[in-house]
Amino acid sequence: MCEANVYLTSGAPGEEPDLFLAAVDEIIPDGSGVWKLTSIFGEQKFVKGSILSMNLVDHRILFRKANGAES
Repeated sequence: MCEANVYLTSGAPGEEPDLFLAAVDEIIPDGSGVWKLTSIFGEQKFVKGSILSMNLVDHRILFRKANGAES
């Protein structure tokens, strides 16, 4: 399988990232800092922020969220 779990962090020191969406297989930027995430089950969520890291071996993508921006 090629999906990954997406986690969110504010970037604060010592903060543990929170799982935002599991089994994501598509990430599409809209050009304004908002990303559309779609899981293998068809669930869609949007997050405003930037990608901090991608570890595809561990199926983990970490986003730094913009101020209060997630849905």
